[in-house]
Amino acid sequence: MAKGSSFEGVFPILVTPFDEREEIDLDSFARVVRFMADIGVDGVTILGVLGESNRLGDNEREQLIRAAVSAAGGRIPVIVGTSHRGTLATRHLSQMAEALGADAVMVTPSREPVPGEEKVFEYFRQVADGISIPIVAQDHPASTEVHMSVPLLLRLVNEIPRVGCLKEEAPPTPAKIHALVQGMTGRKVPVLTGLGALYGIFDLERGSSGFMTGFAFPEVLVALVRELRRGRMDAAWDLYKRFLPLIVFEQQPGVGIRKEIYLMRGLIKTARVRHPGAGVSPSAADQLRTLLARILPGTDITRPLAF
Repeated sequence: MAKGSSFEGVFPILVTPFDEREEIDLDSFARVVRFMADIGVDGVTILGVLGESNRLGDNEREQLIRAAVSAAGGRIPVIVGTSHRGTLATRHLSQMAEALGADAVMVTPSREPVPGEEKVFEYFRQVADGISIPIVAQDHPASTEVHMSVPLLLRLVNEIPRVGCLKEEAPPTPAKIHALVQGMTGRKVPVLTGLGALYGIFDLERGSSGFMTGFAFPEVLVALVRELRRGRMDAAWDLYKRFLPLIVFEQQPGVGIRKEIYLMRGLIKTARVRHPGAGVSPSAADQLRTLLARILPGTDITRPLAF
């Protein structure tokens, strides 16, 4: 990848900005990518659930990948969500991402009428056979309705060399992360935490290598990982406790709250969510501003937070 070859650290999942007509806003998108590079994240992930990938056309995906790779400028790797209900379609989207300069792809399976772990394994294998960049295998049953067992995930690691990372978002995540880390007795790959960092410090304690999630203040997660790596558990817990109310508030359904924070941070021009998605209500936005004032009193959140 562009910055080293490991999925260790913090890889924020980014929003896809839209203008008032719901057309993609490439200028804001590039600004977001550059901001992330400036605050010291280890990479960015685009076209995930937070990026409203299911509401984008293939030509828009192409524009966004090009813009992200250009804005990153080799400073940080760009990981692209390429999941699709069809295996061949996922393979084609992954090939397009690689051709456009992506450093890795994030892939998750979709629910089938007759589910089966062998089909899930074949899905990943066929995608891997078509590309030469790493795959982040995402385990996120809340959005996919697919439950991948620990043995299946370990099989992906052991039998598909292209799988370079596991993104674990199946509660209880601390226990599952621990089982995955302990189960990798041969080949080992990093396991990253998702779910908006809701169980973040517990996941890190059980072996997570960092975060790949959409929390709108990723510099907090960078600091959290740094403190834990230094063995400063009290400092890490203080950070987690301080920002936990915001992490919880962000967990509400939809992407509107995170987009509102991006707007408040001056990173995007509108918090528009593509129809039929909805943005936050005025009352929820007021509640969000009150919460931010409690957690970050007198802080200019348009600037990177310093810890």
